Amino acid sequence: MVNGKVRTPTWFKKKVSDPLLNILRRGAEPRQLAFSAALGITLGVFPICGVTVFLCGVAIALLGSFCHTPTVMLANFIATPIELSLVVPFLRLGEVITGGSHFPLTSDALKKVLTGQASHEVILSVARALLGWAAASPFIFGTLYVVFLPCFKVLVRKFSSVPLSPKNPHPNSEEKLKVRDV
Repeated sequence: MVNGKVRTPTWFKKKVSDPLLNILRRGAEPRQLAFSAALGITLGVFPICGVTVFLCGVAIALLGSFCHTPTVMLANFIATPIELSLVVPFLRLGEVITGGSHFPLTSDALKKVLTGQASHEVILSVARALLGWAAASPFIFGTLYVVFLPCFKVLVRKFSSVPLSPKNPHPNSEEKLKVRDV
């Protein structure tokens, strides 16, 4: 804490908070931002590393104006550490759904994977992890959207410099006009 202010690390500020503030200042709709953030994180926890950016690009291309591209990509970036921590739970969920055998996550199993001796088992475990993600993703998306919507309503009201829409003008727009007239 310096002079009563909490200092954020430079990396976090540059990679997360500054891009988020830029998104909010451009005046996107809270619903679109909540949808996009939920979509970016849901796709960002896809259990195959390195594929999530491609998935987000496909989703952006298919959904067009329903999603906000920078928000989807920022949320995908933020989800990367979460992605790694959810691979095993998705695998276990897929095993439960299929009734398949339990893939051992031991050093011996890792050795078999690295030497190519467990190729059939690995392919089955990847498929089960994908099934686990597919089963969980609607719940992840829905929960995130419900949580993010009120957050983005507050953040857009606080940081946006552009009116939201003709129906919902920015709350400070009239105050700015009054100050300019004086």
